[in-house]
Amino acid sequence: MRCLLFACLLFNTLHAAALDRYQVEGYQLPNGLQLLLKPGSERGHVAIRLVVGVGFDDFPCADKELPHLLEHLLFSGVDASGEGGLEERMQALGGEWNAYTSNADTTFVIEAPAANQRKILDLLLEILTRTELSESAIDAAKQVVEREEGGHYSHLQRWLDRQDLGHNASNQLAVELGLKCAERADVQHLTREQLEAVRKNWYAPNNMTLIMVGELDRLLPAYLERAFGALQPIEPNDHLPLPEIHDQAAAAQRDLPRGWVGNSAKIHWLFPEPALEGLPDETFDLLKDYLDWALYRHLRLDHGLSYGPWSEREVLGGVGFFSVNADVERDNLDDARQVLEQLKARLLKDGLDPDTFARLQQAAIARQAWAVQGNSALADYYWGALGDYEGGHFTDPAQALRAVTLADANQALRQLFKQPGYLRIEKPLLSDEQLIGLGAALAGLLLIGLLGWRAYRRR
Repeated sequence: MRCLLFACLLFNTLHAAALDRYQVEGYQLPNGLQLLLKPGSERGHVAIRLVVGVGFDDFPCADKELPHLLEHLLFSGVDASGEGGLEERMQALGGEWNAYTSNADTTFVIEAPAANQRKILDLLLEILTRTELSESAIDAAKQVVEREEGGHYSHLQRWLDRQDLGHNASNQLAVELGLKCAERADVQHLTREQLEAVRKNWYAPNNMTLIMVGELDRLLPAYLERAFGALQPIEPNDHLPLPEIHDQAAAAQRDLPRGWVGNSAKIHWLFPEPALEGLPDETFDLLKDYLDWALYRHLRLDHGLSYGPWSEREVLGGVGFFSVNADVERDNLDDARQVLEQLKARLLKDGLDPDTFARLQQAAIARQAWAVQGNSALADYYWGALGDYEGGHFTDPAQALRAVTLADANQALRQLFKQPGYLRIEKPLLSDEQLIGLGAALAGLLLIGLLGWRAYRRR
C-alpha cells in the first residue's frame, strides 16, 4: 500500500512539473540584467541562451550587417591563442556554442555539461568583455559574413536586386512596399569604430536576458550576481522604428523569373494581416492550420494540382503577412489559380466549417503537450516568447488557443480575405517546350541562312 501511494505521488509530481513549464523564476540584477532560471528534466545538462537586444532592424540599410559582424568577431579570441585557442577551451569544458543574429536580437546559444556551467559562463563573459577588435580579425570576420550571405555581391546580383528580381516572392513584395532594403548590405565599408560603438551602446546588462534551463548549480544565483552583476549598465538606446506601408503602391500581380529553364512554378498569394483588437494572435495561427488543410484538400486531393500546398505567416518590416502558396506544374498555373480563387470566394461566403475548425483547434491544443521537449527546446521557447513573460509566467499557448471561438476565426478570415492581396508567381524564364521550340527556331533560321548563303554564292 505504501508503494502504491508513493507511485501515485510520483506520478502527480511529474504531471505537475510538465504543466509547470510556463512558470519560470525570473528577476533582474541591480545592473538591469534579466535572468530566467528553470530547472529542467534532463540531468547533467544545461542549455544557456544569452539574448542581446540588438539586431538588423536597429541599423539603416547600408550598415545592417554591423551586429552580425560583431557577433562573429566575439569568437575571434581573447588572447594570443586566437579563435582556435578559444574553441579548444570550450572543447575542454565539454560544451558547444554558436550565435545567431536576427532582425530583433543577437543570441549566444550554448549547450553545457551541468558540472562546468559556471566555467562556461566565465568563458562567455570573457568573450563579451575581453575580445579585442583588431583589424586582422575584422578582415577575417568580413570574409566569413560575406560568405554566409551568399558570397561576393556582384554587379549582376546588385542590378537584379534593384530590379526587384533577386528576392523571393515575399521579400520582393516587401521591397516594393518599402518594408525592406532593396539591396543586400555590404560589410567591406564597416569600420572598427562602428563595431566598438555597437559593443559599447548595445552590449550592456540592461539590454540582455540570460536564460538557463537544466540541472542548475545551487550556487548559480550567487555566482551570477557576482560575475555578471559586475557589468556596467548604460543609458538605453532607442530602437529604429520599423517600416510600415505608407500609401506605397505595389503591383497586384507579378511574374518573377527563377532560373532559366523548367516546368515547375510556385504561386504565392500574400495578404497583409489586419489588426483586430480583442483577438489573440493565436486566432491567425488556427486560421493557418485551417487553410493548410483546405489547400491540401482542394489542390492535392480533389484536383491533384499540387503535392504540398501550404500557408505561411511572416513579418516583413513592421507588417505581418499571411500567404497561401502552392508548388505546381507550369501548365497547371491557370487551373491552380482558379481553385485558389474559388476557395477564397467560398470561405468569404460560407465561413469556416465548424466541425473542421473544432477538430483542428483540438489538435493544436493537444500538440502543446509535446511541442516543447527537453532543456534545449525549452530554452529556445523562452527565447522566442520573451515578449510574453510577465510576473514569473509565460503565456500558456493551449489556453490562448482554447479561447479562440469560431466567430473570432471567421472575423479574422473575412478581414484578411476582403483584401485583393498580392499575387506573385515564380517560374523559370522558359519551359522545356519553349526551349525546344526556341532551339528549333534558331536551327531553322541557321539552316535558312546557310541555304541563302549557298544560293547567293552560286549566283
